[in-house]
Order: sequence, then structure tokens, then C-alpha cells
Amino acid sequence: MDELKHVKSVLEAALLASGEPLQAELLGQLFDPPLEPDLVRRLLEDLRGDWSERLVRLEQVASGWRFQAKPELQEYLDRLTPEKPPKYSRAVMETLAIIAYRQPVTRGEIEAIRGVSVSSNVVKTLEDRQWIETVGHRETPGRPALYATTKRFLDDLSLRSIAELPPLADLDPANLLEQPDAPTKAAEVEQSLASPLLGAIADDAPQPLGPTQPQAPSQTLH
Repeated sequence: MDELKHVKSVLEAALLASGEPLQAELLGQLFDPPLEPDLVRRLLEDLRGDWSERLVRLEQVASGWRFQAKPELQEYLDRLTPEKPPKYSRAVMETLAIIAYRQPVTRGEIEAIRGVSVSSNVVKTLEDRQWIETVGHRETPGRPALYATTKRFLDDLSLRSIAELPPLADLDPANLLEQPDAPTKAAEVEQSLASPLLGAIADDAPQPLGPTQPQAPSQTLH
């Protein structure tokens, strides 16, 4: 038991010191000999329970495990980033929503859904934020690029996979075209996108912690 307690303490320290989510496989490499990922995951679940009553909790997202602040701390954490956050256009938000729910999808398919052309600047904005990436090419004339969302997109929504996105039928289409502000870094997503997938998650999204953004809010999308 003392050995397992020590292992949990090492895992806890590594996660608190890291600025990024960590996979169970990587955390297992901290030990000699390395721990099996299944054992690491069980210990992480125990550690999640240990922190469940605190204002900071341990959660699993697409890129791994991380500590993040609960939503009720948001008004305090916002004071760490007082600069005015960037805004994203209606076209950017609509395009991201389409990619998230229809991926993989080409620019032409996005344009057919939106009914207007998609500029290169819109795609570049989403790529620069690391919310979308090219995952292949459609085997049609011109071989257009196929776009899909990234792990960073899921991390910023505090989701483990696309399957956790709320069903479109459960969402209010009126939220699609809102244009709230988006904070910086992992905090940007909560207010950055007014698409149906984001609106259902934004209000209770936890905030990641780490040395690169000490207790910085990771606002999710709405």
C-alpha cells in the first residue's frame, strides 16, 4: 500500500507540474520498470476520487489526463488574463461547427452546407488555433483536402472524443450564430465559438492548470 501511495504521489506531482495533458502510457514511463497503462489508469481514477471534493479536479481529455479548475472559479481566474480576447467571425464559427459534426469534410462540402464560399482566411484561422487539420484528400478531381477537428479542439472542450459532442437534436440552433469573445490559449475555446456543439458545454467547462498557464481558465466553446 505504501508503494502504491508513493506511485500516486508521483503521478499527482507530474500532472500538477505539466502544462499539457499526459497519457497513461507516458506516465507509466516515470517508473523503473515502467508501469502497465491499465494500472496507471486505475491509480489515476483513484486520484480523481481523492480530488473530487476540491475546487481543482483531475479529468481525462482527448490528449490525456490533466488537473483543471471547476467553473465556479472562473470569475477569479479571468483576472489572470485581463487583456481583451480575440473575436471570431460568424463564418469561422459556422465552419468549425460544420467540420465538427460532418468530419471529414472538404471546403466544397462546407460551402454547400453554408451556401456561401469559405475563404482561405477562415480555414487558416482554425488551423492556426489548432482546432482543425487536414487528414487526407477526397479521391475526386482536384483531390480536395479533408478537414477534421484536432485533439486540441477536444481538450479545449474538456472532451475525450468526438462521440461526446452533444447530439444536434438536443441543441438550440439559435446559438449557432452568436459571436462571443474567446480567451487566450486553452482558455480560448469556451467563448470562441458560437456553434451548436459548443453552446451546450460552455457554462460548466472546467479550467486546466499547469505551469505554462498557472490556473489559467480553459474556457470552452459556446
